[in-house]
Amino acid sequence: MRILLHVCCGPCAVYPLRRLREQGHAVTGFFHNPNIHPFQEFRRRLDGVRRFAELTGCPMEIDDRYGLTEYLRRVVFHEDQRCERCYAMRLEHTAAAAATGCYDAFSTTLLYSKYQNHPRLIELGERLAVEHGLGWYYEDFRPGWQEGIDESIRMGLYRQPYCGCLYSEQERYDRKLRRRPL
Repeated sequence: MRILLHVCCGPCAVYPLRRLREQGHAVTGFFHNPNIHPFQEFRRRLDGVRRFAELTGCPMEIDDRYGLTEYLRRVVFHEDQRCERCYAMRLEHTAAAAATGCYDAFSTTLLYSKYQNHPRLIELGERLAVEHGLGWYYEDFRPGWQEGIDESIRMGLYRQPYCGCLYSEQERYDRKLRRRPL
């Protein structure tokens, strides 16, 4: 099967790419992540995805536009639904690209993260697959969490300390502040 794999970053793509290739699928990566903030972080992740593609020989379609405005228009005043809106934003673009690129199915490296909402991703992927006349490939890639981390370190890929959006960055710092002894 030809699969277009939405890639949030290089490290999260390591294990899913290996699994999909082991199963005989032809995989092309697709980088579209308007949620990533600030711009310097976006550039680091973009460079990391390019490095990942180079090291693995994975073809990669890259949307290198910094999409903060697009992201904010979708989530501001809907912060309690921000992750679902962010998933939709990225997977809608992936499904559309898969449909125009004659892929059999699409998937996402978000399924590798133990921090993402798998039931919501599955529901969204299935709906978009129907809308675009494609297959939705679901696999729970979380069992390879540590393996992917170890391999991404071995590969020298940039590893980010938060999901990517400005809200997750704020949560990262808030958590650190709460852990400081008084």
